[in-house]
Amino acid sequence: MHWTGYLLTILLSAFTGWVTTWVAIKMLFHPRNPIKIFGFTIQGIFPKNQQLIAQKLGQVVSKELLSFDEIEQKVTNPDNLQKLRPDIEAHIDNFLRNKLKDVFPMLSMFIGDKTIGQLKEAFLKELEDLFPILMKSYMGKLQHDLDLEKIVTEKVNNFSSEKLEDILDQITKKEFQFLEFIGAFFGLLIGLVQVLISAISS
Repeated sequence: MHWTGYLLTILLSAFTGWVTTWVAIKMLFHPRNPIKIFGFTIQGIFPKNQQLIAQKLGQVVSKELLSFDEIEQKVTNPDNLQKLRPDIEAHIDNFLRNKLKDVFPMLSMFIGDKTIGQLKEAFLKELEDLFPILMKSYMGKLQHDLDLEKIVTEKVNNFSSEKLEDILDQITKKEFQFLEFIGAFFGLLIGLVQVLISAISS
């Protein structure tokens, strides 16, 4: 075989490897709708399994990535109340010193700074005890009303095939290009092996 034949064999092998990988990547998303060829139904892997992917993603998000138990622990943490304490104390102080006069004019006449301070401390102490209970109860109702798994599943399942492809392409574009390069590289190696075998046999 002439050297041009050897070169052509190597180039065709590299091209075949690249095309094969490119087609395999494209078949992740295409065809978007099922088509029949010689009695076989062909559809892209992601469009075909979009509902299953949505369900699995919903389960992962609700159980692993965004657990209500973890959210509850953070929300009911007493440190959160301590961070809000200055604002709460300011509101209570404003109510006792100013708004109470409008609500109970006579009562406000008998409340001085010492009483206001005692009332503030009593309110804040009660709030410290009540805060975790209220937030725990709120999170329980929120978990019942807010089904994260269902929300994520429906959102992903309602993605158009084009949008899903665009999202995945943005994330994995470089990886896909690298796979195409690997396909061409292995095709090139196969071509070289064929040429060597042909050269040794002749």
